[in-house]
Order: sequence, then C-alpha cells, then structure tokens
Amino acid sequence: MAVRVVIGTQWGDEGKGKYIDMLANDSDLVVRFSGGNNAGHTIVVDGVKYALHLMPSGILHKGKTCIIGNGVVIDPAVLIKEINGLNEKGVSTEHLLISDRAHVIMPYHRELDELQEKFRGSGSIGTTKRGIGPCYADKIDRCGIRMCDFIDEDLFKQKVKANLDIKNLMIENVYGGKGFNADEVIAEYLEYAKFLKKYVKDTNSILFDAIHEGKNILFEGAQATFLDLDFGTYPYVTSSNPTAGGVCTGSGIGPKLIDEVYGVLKAYTSRVGAGPFPTEQDNEVGNTIRELGWEYGTTTGRPRRCGWLDTVMIRYAARVNGLTGLAINHVDTIGKLDKIKLCVAYKKDGEQVTHFPASLQELEKCEPVYEEFDSWKEDISGVRSFEELPENAKKYLKRIEELVGVKVKLIGVGKEREQTIVV
Repeated sequence: MAVRVVIGTQWGDEGKGKYIDMLANDSDLVVRFSGGNNAGHTIVVDGVKYALHLMPSGILHKGKTCIIGNGVVIDPAVLIKEINGLNEKGVSTEHLLISDRAHVIMPYHRELDELQEKFRGSGSIGTTKRGIGPCYADKIDRCGIRMCDFIDEDLFKQKVKANLDIKNLMIENVYGGKGFNADEVIAEYLEYAKFLKKYVKDTNSILFDAIHEGKNILFEGAQATFLDLDFGTYPYVTSSNPTAGGVCTGSGIGPKLIDEVYGVLKAYTSRVGAGPFPTEQDNEVGNTIRELGWEYGTTTGRPRRCGWLDTVMIRYAARVNGLTGLAINHVDTIGKLDKIKLCVAYKKDGEQVTHFPASLQELEKCEPVYEEFDSWKEDISGVRSFEELPENAKKYLKRIEELVGVKVKLIGVGKEREQTIVV
C-alpha cells in the first residue's frame, strides 16, 4: 500500500496534473481534497488536451475510483458540464464519488465574490470571481449548504430561503447589486441535484476501508503552498488549505497514513493575479519565459507573471508540506534561455536571509540573491534518464536539491505524459 500526495510548491500552475495523471496509473483511488473550480489541471494524453477544474485527474484512467473530498467546494453547473464534456470524449465518469460533506457554491456566492472584489477597488485580491471565498466563508459561518443537504429537497429549500433572507440584504443594501429570487434558484439547483445525487457518498468511510484493504491512494493538490490560507502570501491567497495538512482535513484521513509527499515546481516561477513575487522579471526575460512556457491560466486564460526560480520559497514549501521528493517541470523550457539565474537567498537590510517572511512589508524589503548558470540549449524532450541530460542541466537540478534539501524524483521535459524522467 502507498498513500501519496502531490502538492504545488509555488503559486499554482506548476503542472501538477501531469504527475498526478502519471502516478494515478499505479493508484486505486485518486482524491481531490481542497479548492474549487478556481483551479485547473491541463493534461495532454495521446495529443488530446484535457482541462480539468473539479474532476480528479485520475478520471482519465479506466477503473480508478475518483473522489471529490469534503474539503472541496463544488459549483454543480461546472461539475455537470465537466462530466458531460468528458463523456463526450469517451471518458467514463462512473467511478466518480462526491463527499456528502463537500459544500455547494450557490449563485449568491458568485455574485458576492464579484461585488466584493469590485468594492475593494485598487486593493483587490485578484480572485477568479467564481464564488470560492464566499462559499468557504459560509462554511466557517456555519450557514453553508453541503452535498447531503443539497440532495435533500425539503432541507435544501429551507436553507436557500434562510440564506437569501440575509444574502439579498447584503447584495442590495451593502453592495448595490441585484438580489436573487429563492424559488428560481431552488428550481435551477434541484435539477443539478437530480443529476449529481448518484455520485454523492460517505467518501470518508470509503477511504478508510480502502486504506485498511491495502489499496494505493493518491491525493491530488490544486493550487499551491503560497496560495494556502495560513501559509501563503496572505491576503493574496485562496480560501482553503492546498498544503499537505489539507489532505487530512479535506478528506478525513490521519497524517500517519501518508507515505510520500511530492512537491511540484517549475524550473522557474510564475503566478497569476496580484501579490508579491520577489524574483519576478517584468521585462524581456519574463516575457520570453511566458511565451516559451505558454504561461496562460488553465481556468482564466490570464497571462501569468514570470521570473526566476526561488529556492527560498521551495525550502519553505518543503518544511510546511514535509516533502519527500521534488517533481520539476519545464526543465526543457528554461534550458532555451541564454543564461539562467537561481535565487538562493534574500538580502534584507544588508543581511542575507534564507527564510520566507510572513509579513508582506518585510518581503518587499527582500532582494533576491542569485547564482547564475550556463544554459544547455539542447532539445531534451526525448531524454528519459537523468544520465542522458546535458551536464549544465544536471548542475542546475543538483544545485536545487542542495539548496532545498529534498531529492529530485521526477523531471518534466515536455507536456506529454511520457515526457517525464523518473530519477
């Protein structure tokens, strides 16, 4: 038995889906444990591109049980569209299970998300406006609607009417928006409930039984460490815990049951939306990385900010998540540049520091300390072993290992599933 976790170590978009898809091949169950449809995994299999937002990536493998855990917030319309889209491409979703404890994103969540972001003006956080934050806020405020409530028609009606009594006051009187008609919302969502009801199960019990039966389980992270509500660059974060700790609270298993935690990163750094980014290259270098790596959001299509790899960040992510291995993507991409820089520390107030500060004001004072590497400028897309890599690529990867203190176990040299080196 192996219980493995795949986590993002930067600000998301590291290419986790590729490794999740690869590791899913040896797994019996694949579990999504946090976030919502504000995240996305792009996977290319046999030349066919799949953009997944709520669906666990293991769905592309036949016979794998795929679970959407209690830590996920679900927009029913988005999930149904995704199910139908996969079915149209010949991908079966009969092994999908949805936790009865997962919370449901309602239309008033999306409206509040957009109105609140607009209200913030220049201080906007850069949310995807998909209702994720307000849905998690209702979960904390104990007025959320769970999947078990959603498929209980009478209870669902009661909860929607009670919530809209308050939400409409906020939408109309605080933000100047247009409120919702409860009957219209109920009618729309009851149709979604009929479609999804067959998938809703007590997934916590199913996971517990699977572990004790010795099955292989893979937990797939969405987003990443520096978007974590507690450990990320707050407030420019998501509303959940996409770190390894979120596996336990987002699925219902104990920490002792986890065997391996893979941290995924790019050979450079990127992020979408507002917030600090010490190694950002808002110049020709950043533009070149963006175009070479096709750095545009899976969910939003927004161009990503790009810069050099920051090992201060990755060291921090290694500690927070208890990483047992690194999975590095875009080694082929970074090798196309003339010279490569690697951030090994920060300089603040004349002193060198190697920790990532909680305060964004402190972070703004930090200047990256770089080491420079010669590029390799070779086509490595067909390389399948570490030994075959160009010497300059090996030096770069080994230096990352030294600085982070975690071994590189997987290396991405292209978009396709098979373009991966297992070290």
